[in-house]
Amino acid sequence: MKKRLAIIGSTGSIGTQALEVVRLNPDEFEVTALAALKNADALEKQVREFNPSVAVLKDPPKDFVPEKSHVQWGFGSKARDEICELECVDSVLVCVVGMDGLSCVINAIKHRKQVLLANKETLMTGGDIVMSLAKEYSVEIIPVDSEHTAIYQCLKGERKYDVEKLLLTASGGPFRTWKKEDIYNATLKDALKHPNWSMGQKITVDSAGMMNKCIEVVEAHHLFDMPADKIQVVVHPQSILHSAVEFKDGSVIGHMSVPDMRNPILYAMADGKRLNSGIKKLSLFDMPQLTFEPCDTDKFPCMLLAYEGLKLGGNACAVINAANEQAVDAFIKGKIVFGKIYETINSTLEHLYVPGRKNYDEVMFYDHSAREFASSIIDQEYK
Repeated sequence: MKKRLAIIGSTGSIGTQALEVVRLNPDEFEVTALAALKNADALEKQVREFNPSVAVLKDPPKDFVPEKSHVQWGFGSKARDEICELECVDSVLVCVVGMDGLSCVINAIKHRKQVLLANKETLMTGGDIVMSLAKEYSVEIIPVDSEHTAIYQCLKGERKYDVEKLLLTASGGPFRTWKKEDIYNATLKDALKHPNWSMGQKITVDSAGMMNKCIEVVEAHHLFDMPADKIQVVVHPQSILHSAVEFKDGSVIGHMSVPDMRNPILYAMADGKRLNSGIKKLSLFDMPQLTFEPCDTDKFPCMLLAYEGLKLGGNACAVINAANEQAVDAFIKGKIVFGKIYETINSTLEHLYVPGRKNYDEVMFYDHSAREFASSIIDQEYK
């Protein structure tokens, strides 16, 4: 039986690469539902090729009329979330960017669909809620991020109490060798020059300031039920070792491949089967020398927010995430300098932190409040 896939965020970077993997393995996968934000042309092209049962645009262009076909079209957030309820769907790949992913994941869990998670904000903002629901409904959440799939694979067959430390690798981004004062005033052009990975603007800026690694520490804490003091970030500029696990006996098991997201996408989609990913094979004889160094939190203070957020609990990580999204958007639009991203997040956290949190509605309330407060700081700076 082919695995029946719903891809929410199909026209983005992860979504399009997932469809590349489907093309390479047509006997393994069937695409039964596709959803995108507003790229109608790209989605229609995907619909023509993959013939899903359902296609959804969350924010369709004005006067958009889909081509005549057997496909059932839907529009808006509700229609997108309802994809997770379809009988024709076995697994939901959630690869939208931002807070949209949280409601998709929660709905998929409640309808007992396997969740392939490529949305960082879901666990960053609502990790405790999501993992509790996953346990209640007996749903496995399989990570798609290269770092988390590496740890996921390294832990296969191992006992949790034998784990000494999770080692999350980071490339160090374009500013790894820069001076602190130069990073503070870096331009968008500078921030988008990632040395190894091709990604969207927002995540590339996050990577430049190590904010992506802050989020990944929080994700790892929830995914693997590991305390923050057992999660260490290691800067590895070559991005060959995607992450590793250190065990109590002194052993370290790591996962290596060339930096290509099709590999972790396929592993998640295929339930661990080693199929054709289309990526270049890693040659141990031709690869560069591998180096490792500690993360410089003086130059990259965003990295500290992960441990602060987990220590505080409550709404802290939701506030951090929301403030970061507002600050990164402002930086991309030229309203603030790069160094103001961390300062905006930190000020918002100090102002809005609340120790308790109970449900999805509260997550969204704090998310909204943090965005408003961060925006007010940015507006004052931009005047």
